[in-house]
Amino acid sequence: MKALDELSFDNRFARLGDAFSTEVLPDPIANPRLVVASRAALALLDLDPAVTEEPVFAEIFAGHKLWSEAEPRAMVYSGHQFGAYNPRLGDGRGLLLGEVVNDAGEHWDLHLKGAGQTPYSRMGDGRAVLRSSIREFLASEYLYALGIPSSRALCVTASDTPVWREQKENAAMLLRMAPSHVRFGHFEYFYYTQQHDKLKELGDFVLANSFPACLEQPQPYAAFFREVVERNAELIAYWQAYGFCHGVMNTDNMSILGITFDYGPYAFLDDFDAKHICNHSDDSGRYSFNNQVPIAHWNLAALGQALTPFVEVDELREALGLFLPLYQAHYLDLMRRRLGLTTAEEGDLELVQRLLQVMQSGAVDYSLFFRRLGEQAPEQALATVREDFVDLADFDAWAAEYLARTAREGGNQDERRARMHAVNPLYVLRNYLAQEAIAAAEQGDYSVVRQLHEVLSKPFEEQPGVEHLTRRPPDWGRHLEISCSS
Repeated sequence: MKALDELSFDNRFARLGDAFSTEVLPDPIANPRLVVASRAALALLDLDPAVTEEPVFAEIFAGHKLWSEAEPRAMVYSGHQFGAYNPRLGDGRGLLLGEVVNDAGEHWDLHLKGAGQTPYSRMGDGRAVLRSSIREFLASEYLYALGIPSSRALCVTASDTPVWREQKENAAMLLRMAPSHVRFGHFEYFYYTQQHDKLKELGDFVLANSFPACLEQPQPYAAFFREVVERNAELIAYWQAYGFCHGVMNTDNMSILGITFDYGPYAFLDDFDAKHICNHSDDSGRYSFNNQVPIAHWNLAALGQALTPFVEVDELREALGLFLPLYQAHYLDLMRRRLGLTTAEEGDLELVQRLLQVMQSGAVDYSLFFRRLGEQAPEQALATVREDFVDLADFDAWAAEYLARTAREGGNQDERRARMHAVNPLYVLRNYLAQEAIAAAEQGDYSVVRQLHEVLSKPFEEQPGVEHLTRRPPDWGRHLEISCSS
């Protein structure tokens, strides 16, 4: 394991030059203190967990100190925000500090969020607040623990630096990590500014460093777009299967790697509601839970448009046409697993859809239903979960179909329970739990967020002494809408 001063840097994106990013130094926050850190993320950098106890750890990730090899840069990009094109966005409060190469040869971007103003701050103060930093930290590491592709989060650092949002809050910084921070919006920026030479330079960079297998294909850019379509089909299937609402699916929030990226007013469904809107600012419901599939398709089309200088439109359309069938195949596979099914039958999609319809009408807790369904043999489990439904006739009709379906599969209950519990989390990152952790942290008590992170890092395993984290939300915590303001 390494100490902080033993990291190796290879700042490939910085070497692209000033057309792609601007050199900016972090603006430190006052009296930094560590709120929470991820052992799993530390391991990606081969860092000894003991480094978090050193004062320099909080100082580095609060902008007070830098590695000599770091080259902080604010990236420029654009994007479609709520369907409207914004020609110039960029890192308005974040900096790519540099790219660390671990012992396995993997590159990890170190991106400091809340690092102060940049040329792309757009009248903002360049800061992040404690609540949004904690929320992104928890979500990044929780989705990873669930097996959902995501950026990662190393730590959150709090401070005494005041910032104003709806009210006075304190600034914080989040260190997030990903193999690349290139977004759909990077390609859109150089396409719409007609800098096609720079667009080609960006594309070649992404191909060489993130999609090297595509370089072996006869048409690398076409192969690249197809790969991005395939990755996003799988990603959105995970979101829908696990009830995750992103909240702000702008093209500048879409990673070129097909990972969950740029967490804002996200939510995991409590009671199942296909029309749930988690973003307080989303008046039209553009980014509602059910709209995530068509919006992902729309965003991929926007990326395809930016690639038209290099790929024929018909080829882009053909690749884009793969999205929905691939999504449906991945989604159905995930839902079969959640229902404990190991074989495929023709009526499985209808079985899933009917279940969601009955859950919708009864305001049934989405995550707990699947967990409880695996606790007992099918007939006993169905009798247990039945009490949560309102329309018992509809539920009984579905339950009879499910019981017949499981009977055709056979197998024993011990194997079924282990199989279902391995994919159905007992612990869910509910908004009310995040809010309780934030409220404690804002009073200087970081034990709540640390315990929540620790429990959520093993979401499928029953853990002693934390039964309170498995409960349905109280009335005040159901269907919370979160503001974009951070």
